[in-house]
Amino acid sequence: MAPSLPLKCSLEVADALAGGQPVVARESTIIAHGLPHPENAKTAQLLEQTIRDRGAVPATIAVLEGVATAGLNAAELAHIANPETEILKLSRRDLPFAFSKNRTGATTVAATMLIAAAAGIRVFATGGIGGVHRGAEVSFDISADLPELGRSDVAVVCAGPKAILNIPATLEYLETLGVPVIGYRCDMMPAFWSQSADLHVDYRLDTAAEIADLCIQKWRAGLNGGVLIVNPIPQVNQIDPAKIETAITDALALADEKSISGKALTPFLLDQIRHITEGASLHANKALVHNNALLAADIAVEMTG
Repeated sequence: MAPSLPLKCSLEVADALAGGQPVVARESTIIAHGLPHPENAKTAQLLEQTIRDRGAVPATIAVLEGVATAGLNAAELAHIANPETEILKLSRRDLPFAFSKNRTGATTVAATMLIAAAAGIRVFATGGIGGVHRGAEVSFDISADLPELGRSDVAVVCAGPKAILNIPATLEYLETLGVPVIGYRCDMMPAFWSQSADLHVDYRLDTAAEIADLCIQKWRAGLNGGVLIVNPIPQVNQIDPAKIETAITDALALADEKSISGKALTPFLLDQIRHITEGASLHANKALVHNNALLAADIAVEMTG
């Protein structure tokens, strides 16, 4: 039996894809689980408008009543953002449950990549990817985002792996999977809330057109899997690396004390870091996702131009 994802595109997204117009995928976990209300709803609307202003069509992705949906309308975005509604957090492994039980859930980077690829969307803007967690040599906690990057033909624009992770190990894992890490106007790996983790990227490219061409050449050659484009947070918005490392250490200690792990760990850590930094991490997060949406739209425009 040929695979058939229960998939629906909004009319706007379907028309754009059929007409060869640029489309940019957006994850929905940042709306449901990554940002507090009402900042989540405001940020979702801002990012969609940013992508439109840059000449592309936004396609926020979620699973709605058991159907993978690319392109949410205003009411659907508001529903995902509402803290009073039960919104599942869906990675690849969780999709069969959501499909079979007609559940609604927000998609992680991994699930968003999978659905975007199935819909024919080749560019995806997010905040930071998941990766190899600190202490993974004991816990084996490695995000499903990484193997999905090795599978799905999608260009993912991010500000690097989330700083709560083991970034050197994450880069090694990406190399094993054959995922090129492209630094946009940078030689060093950004660290989400700060500009550099003092680790070299694989290649530096300085224009959206160059990145689009690399992606096209990769997939044309039959080299399946994603491309990771790392886009440093603007310098004016970054947090001092020493300050954020102290916040991460404190948050990790609290998570260990409370025995928090698995899919609950990242949202817990991000929330704790927001409190410890007195909101600075939230402002930085909003700035970097906006920056990534701009670049992703430019790449999508170049890819379809």
